[in-house]
Amino acid sequence: MANAIKVLSPKLDLIFKLLFGTEGSIEILTDFLLSVLKLSPSEYDKITIANPFLLQEYKGGKLGILDVKLTLKSGKVINIEIQVDSMPAMKSRILFYTSKLVIEQICESDPYDKIKRVISIVITDHPLIEENDKFHHQFGLYDLENKVLLTDILEIHTLEIPKARKHFDETQDTQLLNWMKFLDAKTEEELNVLAQKSPAMKKATLRLLELSADEKARQLYEARLKEQRDNYSREQGVVKQSMLAVAKNALQMNMSYDDVMKLTGLSYDEVEALQPATL
Repeated sequence: MANAIKVLSPKLDLIFKLLFGTEGSIEILTDFLLSVLKLSPSEYDKITIANPFLLQEYKGGKLGILDVKLTLKSGKVINIEIQVDSMPAMKSRILFYTSKLVIEQICESDPYDKIKRVISIVITDHPLIEENDKFHHQFGLYDLENKVLLTDILEIHTLEIPKARKHFDETQDTQLLNWMKFLDAKTEEELNVLAQKSPAMKKATLRLLELSADEKARQLYEARLKEQRDNYSREQGVVKQSMLAVAKNALQMNMSYDDVMKLTGLSYDEVEALQPATL
């Protein structure tokens, strides 16, 4: 009996882009977009992927930001990214990068009507929208009181995998829910079940299993995980140093240990160590 393949996680941005952001992934990408967006199927007659990702062309080094950016037949711009770990000011970051996709379309002398609709799809493996339990949200420029849309130029979709997991056992699943299951899949058995859902999902499953068996892909996968861990450690180090500086200033203002601990999240021993030694 052959050994089971250790499946690479599609939630890692590198693997996500190899699945959805390559020249051969248009069918997979289209099926996913149809499950998320309320656009006419004719919009997907022509999809152009910016900087399509090819495994054989990647030489290593700094991997950078690996999102999937594309344009549709009508000129609409879509950007898809996946975030496994929570980031500070994540919502502001989403708005900033979506706005950049609008601004970069025109030069100073260009007319504003040249701007094409921008749609961001942000997938997270952590809770993002705390106000309710829905795993899919759609945001835009909308008058909440009078229920009037200012413009559809900017649209943001969020997909939260942890919330979607609560619906994985439902008998009446949707194609979007199936894609959430796919992104969260950890075993070949899970993938084989999902492969029966649609031709595109079958193609995605075969591609993921192919990548999982590819030694170069596995090496890139491990390199990307290491880079993310290193980045996280550096960010935590910066945060820790900032909190230590805040705590030191608070102690100089004669704040109590308890208040400093509440303010910074530091432990008693860490706060005490900041006090100057007494002779």
